[in-house]
Amino acid sequence: MRYTAPKGTHDILPSGKDRTDWADDITKWHWLEGIFRDLCALYGYEEVRTPIFEDTQLFHRAVGEGTDIVSKETYDFVTKGGDAITLRPEGTAGVLRAYVQNRVYLERPIAKLCYIGPNFRYERPTKGRYRQHYQAGIELLGASGPEADAEVIALLAAIFTRLGVSRLTLRLNSVGSIESRARYVEALIAYATPLVSQMSEDNQRRFGQNALRMLDSKEEQDQRLLADAPIVTDFLDPESREHFEALQKLLTTLGVDYKLDPFLVRGFDYYTRTLFEIESPDVGAQSSLAGGGRYNRLVEQLGGPATPGIGFGLGIERTLIALQTAKVPVPDPTAPVAFLCPIGAAARDACVILLSQLRGANLAADMDYTGRKLKASLEQADRVRARYALIVGDDEIAEGVTQVRDMQTKQQARVPIAHLAEMLRGMGGLPSLPRVNTLDMNSNEKGEPGGD
Repeated sequence: MRYTAPKGTHDILPSGKDRTDWADDITKWHWLEGIFRDLCALYGYEEVRTPIFEDTQLFHRAVGEGTDIVSKETYDFVTKGGDAITLRPEGTAGVLRAYVQNRVYLERPIAKLCYIGPNFRYERPTKGRYRQHYQAGIELLGASGPEADAEVIALLAAIFTRLGVSRLTLRLNSVGSIESRARYVEALIAYATPLVSQMSEDNQRRFGQNALRMLDSKEEQDQRLLADAPIVTDFLDPESREHFEALQKLLTTLGVDYKLDPFLVRGFDYYTRTLFEIESPDVGAQSSLAGGGRYNRLVEQLGGPATPGIGFGLGIERTLIALQTAKVPVPDPTAPVAFLCPIGAAARDACVILLSQLRGANLAADMDYTGRKLKASLEQADRVRARYALIVGDDEIAEGVTQVRDMQTKQQARVPIAHLAEMLRGMGGLPSLPRVNTLDMNSNEKGEPGGD
């Protein structure tokens, strides 16, 4: 029986001709994650790693029992010891649980944390939507002012700028305080009551569980019926309004473009005040690449001290899909400086030692372990994009040299092994020689060179 990856999951593998989707190419992942980590370090964020499963009640408390995520999408199970456990559907709750449990607030009054890891949601798989998907995110804890919001949004914008994405829209909204949001929800329910029977089945359910989430519906009939609904910014309390206006001024000063969207809501109950989301036209229906917002009460709800916070999560697969669709140039994966091509059993033993010496000199190197013909070994050196092929046979062992072939210029020369690391490290090229091809590419099964 042949096994396949579970529905809604995918394998992420080394680059290859069969790796046509960037979301499946680990080289692209390393590039994106490297940019994320570099910018997080530049902004002062430190990485944390939390378990991929948590107490089920953590997500019920943090995300909200009335949300689609908790009510329909979480992977829940009971352990053999009777504990209710959930695979994490999002990153913030686990990070804040760790922040409270380990009393990070005592050593860091302002905590700037970042993370990368998988989340799990039982959704219908489509392009850009996976049941196991990866997210990179940050949390800024302990700062309540609009300056903190501006930093978080500016960092997110900087990540996409560094990635080279240009066709993006940053949507911005504020849902105010918990009290002002409650007043808005009352007005929204009053507006929707005579219309709810005409809405989609999902929105009818949301009407009774979490009316604010009706605004997030992508169904055309729902959007049409809610087009004239009250807008949340009309219900902001004075402090929230002042905070929102100050944030807009800061973003303008920083050169961060945004679009006000009074119907922007997020799928979590914990948000207060600022909400934001980055969308791309290059991902199809799943257009949201990243988003986040402020949560001034969540730490307290999870048993910690009253601590304001704001953060975002970035979907790695969706972002890679957008980058590929936009044909953003990506650096080639790191290639070995040298690829060793041994000819014969004695040469293979010698190459194992030489390979260790080159790596000990901090030079990326690899070798052919198969005992193939020289032509096949050189083809492999070309496939892995090695700069030099190092050809070693009995004669080379006896003389203490290796034949070094420049895979770009096709020049070839004998180089003493004692000087090999120095030559490769300098990447200064081979001794001045005319373009030659002194090897018999169709050598016999033992792969002896045809001469020098």
